Amino acid sequence: MGFLEAIILAIIEGLTEFLPVSSTGHMIIASTFMNIASDDFTKLFTVAIQFGAILSVVVFYFKKFFQSINFYVKLFVAFIPTGIIGLLFKSKVDELLENIWVVATSLLLGGIVLLFVDKWFAKNEEEGEEEVSYKTGFIIGTIQSIAMVPGVSRSAATIIGGLSQKLTRKAAAEFSFFLAVPTMFAATVKSIWDEKELLMESTNNEFWLLLVGNLVAFVVAYAAIKSFISFLNKHGFKFFGYYRIALGLVLLILLLAKVNLTMVG
Repeated sequence: MGFLEAIILAIIEGLTEFLPVSSTGHMIIASTFMNIASDDFTKLFTVAIQFGAILSVVVFYFKKFFQSINFYVKLFVAFIPTGIIGLLFKSKVDELLENIWVVATSLLLGGIVLLFVDKWFAKNEEEGEEEVSYKTGFIIGTIQSIAMVPGVSRSAATIIGGLSQKLTRKAAAEFSFFLAVPTMFAATVKSIWDEKELLMESTNNEFWLLLVGNLVAFVVAYAAIKSFISFLNKHGFKFFGYYRIALGLVLLILLLAKVNLTMVG
């Protein structure tokens, strides 16, 4: 991996992590096109740069993160299901990370769901809740576990989970951002621990790639968070649904046509 590939992946991570389009799916697609998907350092890089995206949430919602202990308790309760399921099935999930068929199918099916979300939860904007209860947090966290399948989208799963519990779009989206912090932090730490030998053997160039990747992911994710809720309140989920369907169909057509998806080789 060179600096150009690292910057491209970091931009994709920052743009897509908090949108309901699947950051993991997009990075698998991008790394496949760049012919670096199977590289061990690429796998470490795509998880490690999530730290930059995590930091953007903490900085953007700085006051919220230092307001009360109850806030952290809710996040912990919501994180429990994903934490347990993640530990139990991590090896199975890792097997899917190079499977672009899974990504394409998940993008397509998830896109179809997003076309109907605005209609399903239209009443939430008038009658919805702004406060997340412990029960609601736990349910959202359980639904988040589905997003371990590449292409599903953690953001989409948690926001829809929040809407299903009668939260407003804004409340559901913000809790999705907040829950990303412990979820992504745990995934990053676990992956780094599992690949500690690879990290220790990394060259100076690879450490610079990680540093630049996190910086780029932070800046782009911060901008994405700033604009996402405003866009969501004005336009809803349909745009993201159409985008996912189009991307999923294109990928499936290319795969069925047995087109080589790498730009080289």
